Order: sequence, then C-alpha cells, then structure tokens
Amino acid sequence: MVEKPKLKEVPVREAVGMMLPHDMTQILPGEFKGRLFKKGHVITEADIEPLLSIGKEHIYVLEMPEGYIHEDDAGTRIARAVSGDGLTLTEPYEGKVSMKATRLGLAKINEEAVHAINALEGIALSTIYSDQVVQPGQTVAAARIIPLIMEEARIVRLEELARGFSGPIVQVKPFYEKKVGVVTTGGEVYSGRIADKFGPVIRAKVEALGSRVTEQRFAPDDKEAIEREIIRFLEEGVDLVLVTGGMSVDPDDRTPGAIAGVGAEVVRYGTPMLPGSMLMVAYKGDVPILGLPGAVMHEPFTSFDVFLPRILAGERIVESDMTRLGYGGLRTC
Repeated sequence: MVEKPKLKEVPVREAVGMMLPHDMTQILPGEFKGRLFKKGHVITEADIEPLLSIGKEHIYVLEMPEGYIHEDDAGTRIARAVSGDGLTLTEPYEGKVSMKATRLGLAKINEEAVHAINALEGIALSTIYSDQVVQPGQTVAAARIIPLIMEEARIVRLEELARGFSGPIVQVKPFYEKKVGVVTTGGEVYSGRIADKFGPVIRAKVEALGSRVTEQRFAPDDKEAIEREIIRFLEEGVDLVLVTGGMSVDPDDRTPGAIAGVGAEVVRYGTPMLPGSMLMVAYKGDVPILGLPGAVMHEPFTSFDVFLPRILAGERIVESDMTRLGYGGLRTC
C-alpha cells in the first residue's frame, strides 16, 4: 500500500530543501507566461526571491515519507534501467520520461522484460512494437510510476530485474550501409515487352534505410540464367541479393530453384504473412538471398518490409521468424 504524500503550508523563506508538489507559473504581462519551477523541484536559497516575486509568501511543499522517491526521479531511473544504445531520455513531464531515438534504426524491444517490469505494482513501461523502423526523434518507449511517490526499494527491485535480462530492454540498432544487387526475372521484362516495376520500388526501400543498389540485372525465365546473375553478384562482393519475380507455382517460375541452385542454404520458402506469402529467404555463407513475390511491386507493406530492415541492421533471419508472421500478419482484406 503506497503511503499518500502530505502537503504542508510553510513560509517561503523556510522552504529551502523542500519539494514543490506542482508547477509554479510566472506571468509577466506582455512578456512571458510559463513555468517558473516544475513539479518536484527542490527549493534552494536562490529560489526564494523568484518565488516572492510571483507573490508566494507561503507555499505548499511535499512531505516525502522516509524511503520514498518522487515520480520524476522514479521515471528517470526506470528509463535509465531499461534503455540502451540509440536512445536519449527526455526530462520528466508529469512524472513521464520518454526514450527517443537518436538515429534512423531498428527498434529492438525485449517483450518478456517489458511484461515482467509492468508486473511490478505501480510501474508503467510502455513501448512500441519491436523490429519497427524508427526515425531520429521518434518516441520508442516511455516510463513512469502510477502514484506520485513510491518506495525506493521497489525501484531498486526493478533495476535489479532489468539487469537480469541479457542486453538492453529497449534500444535502437543502427542500419549498416550495404551493397545490394537486384536480379529481375521474367521473359516479358527481359524482352522489353513490359516495363520493369520492381526496380524503382526496391531502390526506394533500400535507399530509405541507408543502403544502395549497386546494379539491377535482368534474366529470362531460365534457371541457369538466373543462377549466373546471382553468382556474378556474389563474386562481386555484394552484401545482399534480391531476386524479383518468378516466385509462384507457374511452370515458368524458376526463381526458387535458381536460388537453391547456387548452393544457398534455404531458410524457408513461404511465410504466412499476407501480402507477401511467396517470399524465400536463403543464405550463401553470410550473404542473404531473397526471392521477392510480385506483391512487393504494388503493396506498400509486405513480408519484404518486415525482413529488409532486420537484414540491414545485421540480423540473420531464421525459420521461426518467418513462420511466426501469421499472427498479426494480415495486412489487407
């Protein structure tokens, strides 16, 4: 049971070392109206004259029970306990401390740890979903306590709990600049009968995350021809190969066989996410090779958009990453 804080009226000249329970507002007609001191501020000798200047001969102060801390301090300590690289903390505002991204990157959230921390009474740690692309300045998480004050021992317990998890609970991983090779398959595109629509879409997605397409090459619906283009990119040292088209079950669709044919280890062909179920993820050594379904051309978000940021952040995709996309993976009706 959290003890309720007590408010006490004291002469302002006797309030040094005491804590303000609410914001103090200063109004200078025609010049300024705003916060002079924020809630939770501990009054110093230098604050006496400014308080008298706004007509505060007496003020309410917060009497903190022994062993308790204020919501601002608690929020800051929670945020520090859970935050890792790529984040900066805001000043407390009404007890809430936000964790904002300092760079373009991939948000990584330890879901198990977040649930464990929120199981502690009176704690509120709120985050975005893990594996989202975040922009600089975007809020990734926020922390506060529910009451105005809390036993410090409970915050210490939270800090110990946070240290027990492997790695930061909240962080933003950077994207690495990678060289990407694109092989576009299909006799209709190779022959020039129709215009390629994959290239511009892929280039925009890759560049938005700080990498670059070194070249786009075209191949007919021929397994050996597609293999040759993949091998050329691998020999040239690209970091990622994207093969577009030819991913369905039609007789002319040769891409899955060609990816396997270069000796790549296939993680999985197919994922339950819609759109983008006909995705293949494979690796030739450490180089990912992805077979992209046609939905990438016309749908704003597919399975490709799930895995591209993770790959560019240096993560290796495993089979369970693909099979788990069914829950929450329906993006169109």
